[in-house]
Parts: sequence; structure tokens; C-alpha cells
Amino acid sequence: MKRAIRVGIDVGGTHTKAVAIDGDTFEIVGIGSVKTTHDDELGVSAGVVQAFEKCLTQNNISPDEVMFIAHSTTQATNALLEGDVAVTGVIGMGNSFLAKRQSVIKDIILDETGKRRIETHNKYIPLKKFSKDVAKRTMEELLGEGAEVIVASKAFGVDNKRQEEEIAAIGKEMNVEVSQASDISKMYGLSKRTRTAVINASILPKMFETADSTEDSVRKAGIKVPLMIMRGDGGVMDINEMRKRPVLTMLSGPAASTVGALMYLKASNAIFFEVGGTSTDIGVIKNGRPMIDYSVVGGHKTLISSLDVHVSGVAGGSMVRADKTSVVAVGPRSAHIAKLPYAAFSKPEDIINPKVVHIQPLENDPSDYVAIESENGQRFAITVTCAANVLKLVKEGDYSFGNYEASYKAMEALAKDIGKSVEETATEIMERASDVVIKVINFLADKHKVERDQISLVGGGGGATSLLPYTAKKMGLGYDIAKHAEVISSIGVALAMVRDVVERVIPNPAPQDLEDIRNEAIQSATKSGASPETIEVQMEIDSQTNKVRAIATGSTEVKTTDLSASVDEAEAKTLVAKSMQVSEEKVYLVAENEYFFCFGTMKGTKDEQQELRIIDKKGFIKIQRGDGEATKTTVGGIRNVVDKYWEDLAVYKSDIKLAPDIYLCIGAKVVDYTGMLELSQLHMVMDTELMQHGGREEVIVVGARNNL
Repeated sequence: MKRAIRVGIDVGGTHTKAVAIDGDTFEIVGIGSVKTTHDDELGVSAGVVQAFEKCLTQNNISPDEVMFIAHSTTQATNALLEGDVAVTGVIGMGNSFLAKRQSVIKDIILDETGKRRIETHNKYIPLKKFSKDVAKRTMEELLGEGAEVIVASKAFGVDNKRQEEEIAAIGKEMNVEVSQASDISKMYGLSKRTRTAVINASILPKMFETADSTEDSVRKAGIKVPLMIMRGDGGVMDINEMRKRPVLTMLSGPAASTVGALMYLKASNAIFFEVGGTSTDIGVIKNGRPMIDYSVVGGHKTLISSLDVHVSGVAGGSMVRADKTSVVAVGPRSAHIAKLPYAAFSKPEDIINPKVVHIQPLENDPSDYVAIESENGQRFAITVTCAANVLKLVKEGDYSFGNYEASYKAMEALAKDIGKSVEETATEIMERASDVVIKVINFLADKHKVERDQISLVGGGGGATSLLPYTAKKMGLGYDIAKHAEVISSIGVALAMVRDVVERVIPNPAPQDLEDIRNEAIQSATKSGASPETIEVQMEIDSQTNKVRAIATGSTEVKTTDLSASVDEAEAKTLVAKSMQVSEEKVYLVAENEYFFCFGTMKGTKDEQQELRIIDKKGFIKIQRGDGEATKTTVGGIRNVVDKYWEDLAVYKSDIKLAPDIYLCIGAKVVDYTGMLELSQLHMVMDTELMQHGGREEVIVVGARNNL
């Protein structure tokens, strides 16, 4: 029988790695890795194709077995970082002076020097004077001023985008790319929406080039299924949809690693960080969901949602900076950037009578980076990986495992130079490196209100074993290293679902408003490549900002992702006890339905709080809360239970009432209604979900106090 293979390709700063996963067993059946082709004529897309072909040919995978192929891309992020962007003309439209002012976008500065920027030119058309001739003349004026691409942005265009569409049609006639602001985001806020569209338009030429060359090569390799591209929010979209909205792919590399941790490692509440050679991507998974925020470009928030992943400039290959008495810093420059081999991955006999030299890896870098120069003139970098090997923190078989003797000889030279022991020097390196990531971990834990006693660290990437164990020990936290850690991002790409989000600002939304947004999200996910019958939609209302959000997820094929065999009650209890950090005897079953177990344990100084875990019957912990209640009921009985929890679990602080967080374990999914401020809104959002289910279906309702 022909296999159904899912291929995920992740483009990293150093390596591009392809992973083939059996779509039925979810076992890895092939890996292909090549150096990322930054200098190739086709850019990084050449490496995507090389890694893909290597993965197939070396593992006897036939092209007709591939039923899903997707890749992350650094192109959008790199284009912005490097200033490889098109001059953008903006046509603003509206009926007021305010609209005219808000649609003017000044040059967007992309770096600290101000040299890299998106150059903009602005024109404005009052709607009462709008016509096809006026629009065409305005576009010609912008092109005459040097614009290479156009943005059409109309005040309240999210409600009626006719004029934006007319400008796009003119652009097609003139062979000029046009970004419609209302296509990029459905949010009100003309300035933010226009700025986001400018960023999108500026990278269109670069992204077209990459998309075309990658798709051509994949087709030549005999792959017939649609090529999917990873989005920064953890989903994938069809390459044709990417051609319209390339800005959505920003930070797709870091997103891939978090998705891999979520789906392959059964992470529920965790700080996940992928340690590469140059940087570490740190993100948060809370209650089985990755945390999302708006991307920031040029110091301004955009309207592009992406996983809230922070990039830290320290990793396995980070070089050391030292003065005459101590290690002063680690990173952000890596051995790869300095074009030096790691001492840890060198032969001891090549390191002869080594001495310390100080270097500048790149122009404008500090001049106190350390390298070791051998008697024959060959130089080596001392890295975090070298320090971890000296301290024997990595074991044989780990991706970061290197040569102890070579690491020690190099470290000994630095130790003598600063007047410390080898162990003290290596420990100082690990201290400086872990300080950098701990600062980010604490910031993200506070930002997303992750309860400290429930944090665990989960590591991926080739450098995970060099940095994670030391960091976890220093913080007093548990940790896990991902199986296949070095390719966890590629696994995340291979297992990603199609995802699309529709956001609107609607004060006091009516049921019809919610239904309209739900349907729009389904249509968007279908355009992005999801099979309509696989799409599920989660509705959210943020009462503080009046934002209504519909999140649609689906699969590119009828079969949806099902990652593991079932667990029974005893196995689930063992997993929960480990998560709760208590003995199994203290864990008891609170409720169970067809898809979920709910377990509890009593905690607090007087056992006054019931800590809860919802675990699905595949072994994924979906909800973990420190103080809550859970009840099994039917769809018809949900409202009574929710109304009771709304009052009983409210927390009063001074004159403020903190409403409880409510979750429904309904069907095979958990619906999260955290953050609701009013019971009437909760009822309305719940109703959009409940109408999809029968009245007798068994549901577990969870309510949790907000004690933070």
C-alpha cells in the first residue's frame, strides 16, 4: 500500500532541514539536511529544494507518496532585516482630513542606523472625487516618483473595499503589484492597517522570486500536491495565498519550532526554546495553545498576528567576550558568523600550544571576542557548546556532544589568560549565557501569566543540550529535551494545520455579527488550502478592546492530525501526576467523557485549592489550572453550570470583580473562553459553538479562579 508522507522543511540560519513523516504512524521516515544557501543565485530556496530532494532520494521515498509539503521561510524577515525591499507608493482614500492624515505613512526605518528603510510616497484621493481615471493618474504619479509597488488603503475599507479592488484591477492592467490594505487585515485603525499593507507590499517582489523558484523546483521533482508555506502564527497557507499576503510568513521559523513542541511533544504549559547555532527562539505554550501577539516592525506594532516568540542572541555557537579577569558576555556573534570552527568539534592534536587572541567577527563589533590560536596559526572559537562539554553537561549521542580534550585545551588557554580555573571559566560562560535566556523566560512568563509552579522548560534545536539543562537547574525547573531536537522545527512544519484568523472591532456584537465573522474565517481558511470539511472555528471576544476574533483551523486533506495511540485512565493519571508534581495517590478523577479525562488534586496550605488537569485520551494535557472546578454535563445543561461557576468562582479584590475563566471540553476539542468580562457575551460566543452539537452530547465544563 502506498504511504502518505508529510514533508516539512525548515530554513534556519545555518542549516535547511527536511523531515518526512509517515502520515499514518507519524514516525520520521526520512531526514535531509544541507547548509542554508544564503549566497546561491536562487537564495535560500535552492537549499529548500536540495534538502527536499536529499530527504526523498536517501530514504527511498517516491514523489507520488508525498501528500503534504510545506516549508518555513526566512525571506520576509531577512528582506526586512537587510533592507531588500521595494519602494512603496500609498494611495489613501476617505472622506475626511483625519483619513488623509492617517493614511500617510512615512518611511519605515528597519535598523538602528536608519540606513535600511522602506521608502514611501503618498497620495490621497477624496472618495467623492474617486474614478478609474483619477486612480490611474494617481498611480502613474507614484510610479513616476520611483514607487515599484502600490498600496491601496481606504478608510473603513474593511466594510466596503470597492475602491481598493478597482485600484488592484488597474495595477493588473499596468503590470504593477498592488496590496489592498483590507486584504491584509480586517481590523479598524487606518494607520496600522495601511502601515501593515506597506510592509507587505515592500516584500512582494522578493517573495515572488522565492515562491516561483521554489514551486518550479518542487514541480520538477514530481510533487503534485499544493506547496504550503508556514505562517508566523503557526499555521500554513497555500503558496498562491502567500503571494498576496507574504507578510504573514514573518517569523515562520520560530513558529515552526513551537508547533513542533506542541504537537509532537504533548507540551501543555511550557516555555519552549529552540537553541540553534546563532540564536535561541523562546515561546510560550499555555493550556495547549501557543501564545500570539502582533508583530513589531520598525518599532511599530503591525496588525499581523504571529506566535509571541522572542529571539535571544545566545545559542550553542555563541562566542565568548572576555577582559583580563573574567568572561564579560556571551554572544550575540556566533562561530558561524566569525567563520571559525568550534573547539569542541575539532581534533585535540590540531590545538597546539594555544593562546588567546581578541577579534572583531564583523565590522563595528566589540573587539573583545575571544578566539584560540594554535601554534600553526589555525584559529578556533570557544562557544557555549565548548563550555558545556568541558563541564560534561552533554552526553554521548547528544547533537552538541563534542571532543572533551579539545574543548578542555581551548578552555585552559582562556582560563590562564583571565586567571581562573578551567571549570570556573566554563561555568562563567554558562552563567552569562543562561542569564540572557532567563531574562526572556521571566518576561514571557509574566506577560502571559503562566503560573510559576506549572512552568516546565522544553528544548529543541541542535544546541538544546548545551544550554537547557544548565538553565533549568539554575531556575529550579524541570525540563525535557525533544526527541529529534535538532529537527523539531521541520517536524512542526510537517505537522502544521492550515490556519486563518479574522479580527474585527465590534462594540456589543450581535449573534449575526459572530456568525458572519465565523463564515468569513471558514472562507479564508479554505482559500489558504484547507479542506472545508476539516475546518473548525474558535470564537473569541476581548471585552476590553471590543475585538472579535474567529480562528479557523483545518487540514489540507480529509484526515486530520492524530498523533498517537490512546492512553487509558491509569496512563493518563501517571502523566497528570508528573505534571502536578505529586504522587499518583494524591490524584483523583473528577470527570470523564468520550475524549477527555479531568483529574484533580488538593493543594494549598490547608488543601483549600483544587488543582486541575484536563488530559485528552491521546495523552495531551490540554488545560492546567491551579484553582478550579469541573463538571460533566450535556450540551443542554451547559448554561446552568456556567452561570453557577460565573458567580461561585469569581474573585473579589478591593472593588474589582475578577470573572473566572471558562473552558468547554466538547467533541474532540477544548474551547477556551478565558478573558470574558460579561456573562451575556460568554453566552453569545458559546452559542455559536453549541449550535454545532446535539443537546445530549456529553461535555466537561471547567471553571477556574483568577488568583493572579
